[in-house]
Amino acid sequence: MVYRLLAIDIDGTLLRSNFRIDKETKEAIDYVQQKGVYVTLASGRSFPSTQKIAKALKIDSYLISHNGGFIASSLDEPLQEKRLSVEDTYRLVEVLGNYECHMRVVHERFSVGNQLKQKSQLVAKLTLSTGDPLFYPVSFTENLGDYVLSQEVAPPKMDVQFFDEKECESAMKYLKEHMPDFEYSSSAKCQLEITAKKVTKGNALRFLGEKLGIAPNEMVAIGDSYNDLDMIEFAGLGVAMANAPDEVKRKAKWITRTNDQLGVPYMVKEVFRKQMRFQTMKR
Repeated sequence: MVYRLLAIDIDGTLLRSNFRIDKETKEAIDYVQQKGVYVTLASGRSFPSTQKIAKALKIDSYLISHNGGFIASSLDEPLQEKRLSVEDTYRLVEVLGNYECHMRVVHERFSVGNQLKQKSQLVAKLTLSTGDPLFYPVSFTENLGDYVLSQEVAPPKMDVQFFDEKECESAMKYLKEHMPDFEYSSSAKCQLEITAKKVTKGNALRFLGEKLGIAPNEMVAIGDSYNDLDMIEFAGLGVAMANAPDEVKRKAKWITRTNDQLGVPYMVKEVFRKQMRFQTMKR
């Protein structure tokens, strides 16, 4: 099979645990791009953060950000944007306000979160995340619901961080039973990501493939978490990182090394170099 598109998750996949990019990873991505393979990033991060990583890798293509809620190559000209409505965002904030959690309304141009009276160390940890570039405005407010209504914020995604696993499970159960018209996923422990219905990385990859004229069986998708599941299942070759949960690994067709063991460049070497040799022999 000849693969024409490579979709890569960022955190836990492309980046090491210290959030750095290996030289070997840069070389591998450069290699497949020179061979004509379309490389995109598929992340739960905001678009500015996803674009920052893409620029560091010299990837100039449409990027899947906000778990598929915002697909673009530039901030001002999105290829597709699917948002939570202002009213739905307000409803979610009000319901989640009954739980001990930190909420983020993640817009493509800014994010705003609720202020919590927690231990100072915990608040400091939540104030800025790895997905917050310095040029991306991040603010906090005492009443997030009122802010959403007054500013008419319709974000592509909401992020929720719980402080307790049981609290997270309780909230997830309630939301799925009483508010089923949304997509719920996660990329970390005690964390919840909410997007509009049918907004997933897999559906974003399907949409992008239709725009580019690339069939699902011509795609390779690689990730490490639950929000990568449908993308891994959708692609012709779905690859899971060795550091992925067992459920994600079971859905993958192939498992590469961990993100700290050059899992992405190892996969590229095993899959695409063999493909290129085959194409050369065929010609």
